Amino acid sequence: MRRAYVLAAMLGAGSLSLVLAASQQPPAAAGQPPAPMVVEVEKLKDNLFMLKGGGGNTAVFVTSGGVVVVDTKNPGWGKPILDKIKGLTDKPITTIINTHTHGDHVSGNVEFPATVDIVVQENTKTNMEKMVTATGIAPPATPTNIFKVNNGRGMAKRTFKDRMTLGKGNDQIDLYYFGRGHTNGDAWVVFPALRVMHAGDIFSGKNLPLLDANNGGSGVAIPDTLAKAANTVKNIDTVITGHSTLMTMNDLKEYADFNREFLTAMREAKKAGKSVDAVASSWTMPAKYSGYAAVQPARLKSNVQVIFDELK
Repeated sequence: MRRAYVLAAMLGAGSLSLVLAASQQPPAAAGQPPAPMVVEVEKLKDNLFMLKGGGGNTAVFVTSGGVVVVDTKNPGWGKPILDKIKGLTDKPITTIINTHTHGDHVSGNVEFPATVDIVVQENTKTNMEKMVTATGIAPPATPTNIFKVNNGRGMAKRTFKDRMTLGKGNDQIDLYYFGRGHTNGDAWVVFPALRVMHAGDIFSGKNLPLLDANNGGSGVAIPDTLAKAANTVKNIDTVITGHSTLMTMNDLKEYADFNREFLTAMREAKKAGKSVDAVASSWTMPAKYSGYAAVQPARLKSNVQVIFDELK
């Protein structure tokens, strides 16, 4: 799909959950075969791996009873994930955990065996039921619900509200929901024995977050949600981000501060009577966050609009 697809610029289309452009392979030239779907493996622990490429970062946790997969990337990337897992272990895949509803984190679900248990936060299941994913090789893509066209395959089977524990001992996984942020169903996936947490796209990396208001995201709530996660989950050395590199809990705390400062700036701008366009054209990344990703103008304007709407 073309890199011209920008989720932040298209959130106005109802409950649209689009495939993120930045994670897509570029289309092949005319007459050429499609670009290969390459999944890169980064070993984090003897039984925990991060799979990169094709969408959000995927975690593969090999337990005594089988394999747990966190997030399954874009449409068509389920098989590459399955193929890569076969090279890591011969144990069966028992569980998928989706951190949230977006197509670059859930679409591969449909390519996994129908027997696999799929667990999400309860709001995410609702969002998955209504989501429309832009699929296809190139625009114009075909909007469809990937789960409906697969007769319900890949849809969540179990949900949790605030907390759920799967397994025990070295195989334990703790699931948390701390509130709205990127969406209204962002799950935090913790592997306590390994001191690792998967944050999904509520902490996609050091950047302006994508606030998907149509799926319950909130620029007003996200600072508190991030801070609650940072202050509640203990004994974590490594945070798997949604799309970036591995980070630490100190990085997460800094990200909570960044979002709080952004919200404060938006409150002050709105109180001063500034327009969304004026703020979007004048706001710049504070010097203390100079290491953060370059600001995407469309995402900045979208976030300003989301927050201004919430502050009415």
